[in-house]
Amino acid sequence: MKKFPVALQLYSVRDFLSNDFEGTIQKIKDMGYDGVEFAGTYGKTAEEVKSICQKIGVTAISAHVAFNEMMQDPENIMKYYSEIGCKYIVIPYLTEEYRPGSSKFNEVIEGAKVLGEAAKKHGMKLLYHNHDFEFKKIDGEYALDILYNKVSADLLQTELDTCWVNVGGENPTEYVKKYAGRAPVLHLKDFIGQKSDKMYALIGLDDTNDTKNTAVAFEFRPVGQGLQDFVSILNAAKYAETEWIVVEQDSPSCGNTSMECAKMSIDYLKTINK
Repeated sequence: MKKFPVALQLYSVRDFLSNDFEGTIQKIKDMGYDGVEFAGTYGKTAEEVKSICQKIGVTAISAHVAFNEMMQDPENIMKYYSEIGCKYIVIPYLTEEYRPGSSKFNEVIEGAKVLGEAAKKHGMKLLYHNHDFEFKKIDGEYALDILYNKVSADLLQTELDTCWVNVGGENPTEYVKKYAGRAPVLHLKDFIGQKSDKMYALIGLDDTNDTKNTAVAFEFRPVGQGLQDFVSILNAAKYAETEWIVVEQDSPSCGNTSMECAKMSIDYLKTINK
């Protein structure tokens, strides 16, 4: 199997990052991560962030930036993250009024074209990071597929989140293969339980000691500690010509801190990503 470089989505360790930005990134590097994906830079200049990453020796591969924030000032947002050295910039999440089935979903489609052009101007590529609500069908077609069909691949690529693909009712392995050649960055996220109204609260619910028991409340888990078949997913990523895999855990679980969860994830990946 191809050995993929592995990054951590820094939202996973936001509680540590807010107290010690540089020290947290150093610890991430020491765990064995090759890169980082930003979810905010805590008031630091692009030059400061770039310097920290270069000093520590991690690649700043990408950044999650809210859709509305990017639309309000695409030029300066793209300039900022391109100066850090990011190759990708990502629409991470849609608030309810922009989700499929709402009147503003078409604004997301048209906005992605604008943002894709702005990203291209600054030497980056725009990605879209899905949740499960994009697996709502519109005229028999998933909204996520509509988005990728209506925005050309030169303006928008995928950052498929394998947890949310699964929760949305599809096989993550097959969905990664579906977007072969358009899936440069892939999110690896594990979970137990079933879809519920509490998923977006990002609360860990430790209702059971059995990490493989599906008859429990939804809970995020470190990679390799839940239901996902990551050997199959990584084989699909190889087929799809994915460049980076990114670990994300929205909320810590099993009594571990967010940093402990991040270490559990990379330690597991070292056993299969080789």
